[in-house]
Amino acid sequence: MDFIEKTKSWIQNFVIGLNICPFAALPFREDRIRYRLEESGNVEKLIETLMEELDFLQKNKIEEVETSILIHPNVLNDFLDYNDFLSVAEAVLVELDLEGEIQIASFHPDYQFAGEAKHAPSNYVTRSPFPMLHLIRESSVTKATEVHPNIEQVPYDNINKLNNLGVEKIKEMIQTKS
Repeated sequence: MDFIEKTKSWIQNFVIGLNICPFAALPFREDRIRYRLEESGNVEKLIETLMEELDFLQKNKIEEVETSILIHPNVLNDFLDYNDFLSVAEAVLVELDLEGEIQIASFHPDYQFAGEAKHAPSNYVTRSPFPMLHLIRESSVTKATEVHPNIEQVPYDNINKLNNLGVEKIKEMIQTKS
């Protein structure tokens, strides 16, 4: 299975196609998203790869690489383990003194918001074909939110879109497990 191609397809068809993230289309079209695949089943190797990706973003200009998606299909497949790992990923940002420069957005095939039913359409805002970490430059987030006419409305619009589609149609679009 080509994890990177499937991730690109998910971004194009679901994230951009439904305008889940109104800021994804431009870097996608301009090929300024880096995709890094970590195929090991080892958390320590994932941390090492995360550190390498953060270093890569720091060493490369935003005009060349705006953001990086670290795909890790063989480690942290259990959502609770993945969710616990997010505090480790945040600690890496602190350790590398990148707080305020890089944000980590989290995506997982079994993502579930606290208080939501397992199969609620709203969970699919952050469900992806594989576990992944999206490393986003803070400057990109700031710039995007400054030009968006109503950034606070985006989450509500997304929930409405996904509720209207229904879980079966969403699953078809992202081809994720149930």
